[in-house]
Amino acid sequence: QLQLVESGGGLVQPGESLRLSCAASGLVLDAVSWFRRAPGKERWAIGCIRVRTDSKWYAGSAEGRFTISSDDAKTTVFLQMNDLTLEDTAEYYCAAGFRCPSYAGDTYGIEHWGKGILVTVSS
Repeated sequence: QLQLVESGGGLVQPGESLRLSCAASGLVLDAVSWFRRAPGKERWAIGCIRVRTDSKWYAGSAEGRFTISSDDAKTTVFLQMNDLTLEDTAEYYCAAGFRCPSYAGDTYGIEHWGKGILVTVSS
């Protein structure tokens, strides 16, 4: 059935990089967002890609280290994370809908959520 599946998480050391993948099955991708929820924190958007046009939006705190992209088939969306810090430890979620967020806490329009994947940054 319809699903979004994240992969690529795990344990990394500070300063290292990871690329997360969000693979869609049974979905037509339009706007795909990445969110994260750090321990004891709210869930906030990292960024979003409008797959058909490759238009992107990033939260101010993520821009510069995080990059969102899609594959040629427009069925998988990636989150490239560079120079990871301890504060990047969180559950990471991809989400699909008909619009990108307007701000980091905006979930309006999201129709499907992935289950989430853990990224732990530790020395």
